[in-house]
Amino acid sequence: MKVLVTGGAGYIGSTVCSALLDRGHEPVILDSLVTGREEFTKNRIFYKGDIADKEILERIFKDHPDIKHAIHFAALIVVPDSVSNPYGYYTENVAKSLELFKNLNRLGCKNIIFSSSASIYDDVDNFMVTEKSPLNPRSPYARTKFMMEMILKDFCDAYDMKGIALRYFNPIGADPNMRSGVHVKFPSHVLGKLVDTALGRNPVFQITGVNWPTRDGSGIRDYIHVWDLAKAHVKAIENFEEAFKKSENPDGHYLVINLGTGNGVTVKELVSAFEKVYNQKINKEETDPRPGDVAGSYCNADTALKLLGWRAEKSIEDGISDALKWGEIRENIIKY
Repeated sequence: MKVLVTGGAGYIGSTVCSALLDRGHEPVILDSLVTGREEFTKNRIFYKGDIADKEILERIFKDHPDIKHAIHFAALIVVPDSVSNPYGYYTENVAKSLELFKNLNRLGCKNIIFSSSASIYDDVDNFMVTEKSPLNPRSPYARTKFMMEMILKDFCDAYDMKGIALRYFNPIGADPNMRSGVHVKFPSHVLGKLVDTALGRNPVFQITGVNWPTRDGSGIRDYIHVWDLAKAHVKAIENFEEAFKKSENPDGHYLVINLGTGNGVTVKELVSAFEKVYNQKINKEETDPRPGDVAGSYCNADTALKLLGWRAEKSIEDGISDALKWGEIRENIIKY
């Protein structure tokens, strides 16, 4: 089937497009290339444009009237940047998504998968969250994801749409076939910074925050291989209607599903695993938390298994290994 993929030239979006292609589906990419990379659209159906542009969406659906599902990735995603530039984040992530959902509904595309985030959860005692855990988004970035979930749910209730919000935990790694990976020149996420430190692009790796109430003081996360994450989206597309039938409310129009491994790993534990895979120690130091940082959480992934028939299969070592491989070839593929 054909699937509209907004932000399909980004790290996760491009990997999902590869997974869709591998399963015989045809992604139709809409990306402004503000953060995405044109290199990831090669030999794929690609429209360069803004998600809020009504005319480009009309052209896409005129060219591809058989699109019935959309996966919405397009967003700004760097937490500290959102603290310093909330206007940009609310404009790009909320205001433009509102227009996108309105136009998708008008054009007859009523099945939406939304790229959400585990950053909207509140702290819980054992750090493991389910879809019913309390929410408390604590950065402008997280609040944009929370707002978009509420908007999508209201649209589904009012306009005969159906939506699945996939709450990601912490993607790592790269496409195992090295078609895509982290593409920003100076990655802000933890494994990208570890790779850059190992490859000499970054002088020292900073463990940001060591006084959290975790087993070793560093933040706790659920590091999920981006390829596992991509395959979950394929499952969501292929089992879209079935997921609703299997849910607690079979007549409902909106679902929330966590995507993670079910294992909590601290930043210090990730660094140790990285050094083991890399077979060398790296330069590291402990620093204060960044603006917007939280202690973290990890995922109860039972709902994804029940509704989508999906579970994470790749290990944290697989993610580290693939990230290192991608880091070594990235600058041969991405032309900065």
